[in-house]
Amino acid sequence: MEKLFQLKEHNTTVKTEIMAGITTFLAMAYILAVNPSMLGDAGMNSQGVFMATALAGAIGTFIMAFLANYPIALASGMGLNAYFAYTICLGELADQVDPWKIALTAILFEGLIFIVLSAFKFRETLVNYIPENLKYGITTGIGLFITFIGFQNAGIATADPATKVTLGHIGSAPVALALIGIVIIGILLYFNIKGAILWGILSTWGLGIVAQLTGWYVVNPEAGAYSVLPTINGIGDFLPNFGALGETAFKFNFEFVLSNFAEFAVIVFAFLFVDLFDTVGTLIGVAAKGNLLDKDGKLPRVGKALMADAVGTVTGACLGTSTVTSFVESSAGVAEGGRTGLTAATTGVLFLLSMFLWPIFGVIPSFATAPALIVVGLFMMSSVLKVNFEGDTADVLGAFVAIIMMPFTYSIANGIMFGILTWMILKILRGKFKDIHPIMWVVFALFVFRIITLITG
Repeated sequence: MEKLFQLKEHNTTVKTEIMAGITTFLAMAYILAVNPSMLGDAGMNSQGVFMATALAGAIGTFIMAFLANYPIALASGMGLNAYFAYTICLGELADQVDPWKIALTAILFEGLIFIVLSAFKFRETLVNYIPENLKYGITTGIGLFITFIGFQNAGIATADPATKVTLGHIGSAPVALALIGIVIIGILLYFNIKGAILWGILSTWGLGIVAQLTGWYVVNPEAGAYSVLPTINGIGDFLPNFGALGETAFKFNFEFVLSNFAEFAVIVFAFLFVDLFDTVGTLIGVAAKGNLLDKDGKLPRVGKALMADAVGTVTGACLGTSTVTSFVESSAGVAEGGRTGLTAATTGVLFLLSMFLWPIFGVIPSFATAPALIVVGLFMMSSVLKVNFEGDTADVLGAFVAIIMMPFTYSIANGIMFGILTWMILKILRGKFKDIHPIMWVVFALFVFRIITLITG
């Protein structure tokens, strides 16, 4: 262990690292319940997505552990999975057969591009040339978008012909239990309970079981109200279902790439853009919390960490899950003393073991995972505090457009696109060409082309 992870050099022990790894897993295991639910909405096999999420998370985390030696775990990222399911599959590509196959193909291309960018050290450089306000505005918008999805999944927000959206029926079990779940997670966070989001999901699910047994929650599959009681026929139910994984693994659609290259390129770029800043921000944030940055404030071995993230994304696409990325919840393990890859390796082992728990995760209802979406949305939305609303008009309006376009047009891609277009146009009109890096001109051209294709149909 000492030779592999340099424990003494990082002033840590095997026990501390293992406990930190368990803490990180508890903090991020909610993705095992949320991701199958969200990608299942997009038409994917939920059990296959569960297997892919657990296996891709384990593989990506192991690569981070042994290649970069950092206490950072990876799994399918929040925000990116929402873009995958609701913006792409149920939105832009809803008229396509099995749109999730196209989305997985886009993620594969994104991951391959990231591998190239990481190998040539371009990836960490690119982040420096996107305006800070836009970065924070995009993160804030994604937070609002995820929160809105949580509201929808629980029935807290429902469609209304007059006002477009309205408050759901408070007296219904899903709505009431979801609201209670938010309070439960809030209480657990207040008292710094490890794995607060996961325990919040399980507690809400437990209340759902009570509601079903007492008749408050009525099972009606035609209305989307499924039983929340696990059905276990024997020990065999707990064996990993690799057959289900076969329903999602290597399901790519390359024909769409050739026939609709412009549309496909925009989808890839949106995945690329969000993942880029999410990963870099997470790596720097977690490293700073663990005092892992060097004297110049830079992250040693950042290239290896970014490569682990890129390979994890490609692995996830091949197995059948949305973009795999570094999780900010890794900071929970770092707070417990995790300093090396042994922490990540421990989390990876737990991801593998979780593949035996589908009978549990498979029946967790959307009203139990909705509070997790809402609270994670809060965490992401807090980036609005870093947005400078007193600065250059282009920076302010660009960030604001990115924030409001995501929830109001139900699309992360729209927020990114119109936020950047707004920033670019205002800079051009004011003649501030020196503020525009060449890479922004490439992005601008791509989005203008996208707008033209939308107008012309």
